Amino acid sequence: MAEINLLQLYPKSKRDIQARSAEQVLRRDIAMKFGREYFDGDRSEGYGGYRYDRRWLPVARTFAEHWSLRSGDRVLDIGCAKGFLIKDLMAVCPGVEVIGLDISEYALRNSVAEGSNRLVLGSAAYLPFQNNSFRAAISVNTIHNLERSLCVQAVREMQRVAPNGGYIQVDSYRSFKEREIFLSWVLTAKTHYDPAGWKELFAEAGYTGDYYWTIIE
Repeated sequence: MAEINLLQLYPKSKRDIQARSAEQVLRRDIAMKFGREYFDGDRSEGYGGYRYDRRWLPVARTFAEHWSLRSGDRVLDIGCAKGFLIKDLMAVCPGVEVIGLDISEYALRNSVAEGSNRLVLGSAAYLPFQNNSFRAAISVNTIHNLERSLCVQAVREMQRVAPNGGYIQVDSYRSFKEREIFLSWVLTAKTHYDPAGWKELFAEAGYTGDYYWTIIE
């Protein structure tokens, strides 16, 4: 395993922590449905409008270079949402087959990824794919939305389908202050740890891929 930030070129969002915190309890149940309100509703309930703006393009190039992706390779995006990364990976690496899985029917219905056969409705904890069927698997800010036991299972599933190339990014915090900010902002994360705790979970799951953290500051 290697700690490496493959999303370093992804622009940071502006967050009104105090506004979110004041309504967090009321908004959490809405957000956990991962429907229209979460993706395209008010900012207090999720993204506040999740729209394609090409910001994933530099990240897609980073992934392609990191794994030396070539035409014919298969990549799995776990928690693909509206398919922005799928679209951009196919743009920067022609011939690569990218499959997206997400638990949100709304997100998949509103995906920008061309071809409905690229999109699978399902949970990260139960991947409907054969062993070693992908060159690489990506999971950005997704598995922490599961309870711990299912979170471990999701990591094992990712390792199973892409044993030679994985990248996981999860919410984390490195100090008491960052943890307090995290608890005031995050709506959907059911499992959360500092980096040391996440590394223990990855080791428990037998994960050998790369990983990094989303830190809310």
